[in-house]
Amino acid sequence: MIKYALACEAGHGFETWFRSSDDYEKQRKRKLVECPACGSTEVEKQIMKPSVARTDKGRSRASVETPAAPEQTQPVAMMSPQEQFLRTKLKELRDHVTKNADYVGDKFPDLARQMHYEEIDQRSIYGEAKPDEVKELIEEGVGVQPLPVLPDDKN
Repeated sequence: MIKYALACEAGHGFETWFRSSDDYEKQRKRKLVECPACGSTEVEKQIMKPSVARTDKGRSRASVETPAAPEQTQPVAMMSPQEQFLRTKLKELRDHVTKNADYVGDKFPDLARQMHYEEIDQRSIYGEAKPDEVKELIEEGVGVQPLPVLPDDKN
């Protein structure tokens, strides 16, 4: 059995076991590997710390250094210059919106809907919305767009 650290396209990290590397690939291609957080089947393997059996059974524990276990695995990537360029543009878009629009917090769905139906004057706003609220807005034809969240935004 092999334990893999995986991450979905939304960045949710999780771990799961497979009989073999080949078994993982077959299940992934058939869209059977699913993120437990969001249900996405677009998942990729992440870098994991190898698990190595100890060979120091005769030595005292004090002489063996054991690295601290990571608190949680995080998806990581090496980015090409083109990906760095796109990331910069996404950050510029987010910065432009946050500087030039009004933050309305969790009132966003109601205000966006009122503007769409011309109940109030239109203006640029951004805020918070639950996935089901976003889905309803899109189904009604309200022009909403998620703002990109980049790893730097979480630090």
